[in-house]
Amino acid sequence: MKISCVLLTMGTRPAELRRAIRSVFEQESVDVEVIVVGNGAELPEMPGGVTTIQLDENLGIPEGRNHGVSACGGDIVLFLDDDGWYRSRDLARHVHDRFLGNPALGAISFRIADPDGGPDQRRHVPRLRSGDPQRTSRVTTFLGGACAIRREAFDKSGGLPGEFFYAHEETDLAWRILDAGYEIIYDAEAVMHHPAVLPTRHDDFYRLNARNRVWLARRNLPWPLAVVYLANWGAITLLRERSGPALGAWFRGFREGWRSDAGPRRPMRWSTVWRMTRTGRPPII
Repeated sequence: MKISCVLLTMGTRPAELRRAIRSVFEQESVDVEVIVVGNGAELPEMPGGVTTIQLDENLGIPEGRNHGVSACGGDIVLFLDDDGWYRSRDLARHVHDRFLGNPALGAISFRIADPDGGPDQRRHVPRLRSGDPQRTSRVTTFLGGACAIRREAFDKSGGLPGEFFYAHEETDLAWRILDAGYEIIYDAEAVMHHPAVLPTRHDDFYRLNARNRVWLARRNLPWPLAVVYLANWGAITLLRERSGPALGAWFRGFREGWRSDAGPRRPMRWSTVWRMTRTGRPPII
């Protein structure tokens, strides 16, 4: 199976981008095609063998990655953040063998390790109860900058929702991959490095987080589950957030999610809901 790696960059981390590309080219036993997408930023000089795509404006994370996928020829697509890198030189071979041995496998979410030896962060484990980060399991979503996706599953599911711009785009694709009959695993043996950084919290984060969560439900869930899902997340947000401005931005985004076009609606089958429930995360939270 051919492998491609799509790296999205805003041009602000040239040294880290070079490190990421180098870690891909150092993969052993398999050849990996590298596509770098400049998302509204001028790309620095690239090493030989890298395919580049220059977007005139920042189209957001999902649409930028969609452009990268459209230019690649791999049966498996790796997504890598420009400040991450692969720790092991046999990761691509490991991923290749995983997909080759399981035709039902649609996506793999990688384990993210702190290069300075700190503990794995729970938020990087895509399980409701994250538990031991070194435990492999089936999951219902994946990490957008630390994953591998079967190209056939990506195309069959419609790709990433470009209109989301940022937040929950991986979950939208993951739910559609599951509804297409594939499975998703969190693979603790597929490890990448990423510096331990706190997630950015600003007005746009809260607004897009809320808007896209509404869009996610409107696009993918049967209406009874959509109502429960959004009610649950409204309650969770009220319990978690103590900042008035943050809550104000979140509820503005929530209203925007109902008033704006969410894109095509394809509610998942109830059999998919049951599979997700058995996996440990029903689509109500």
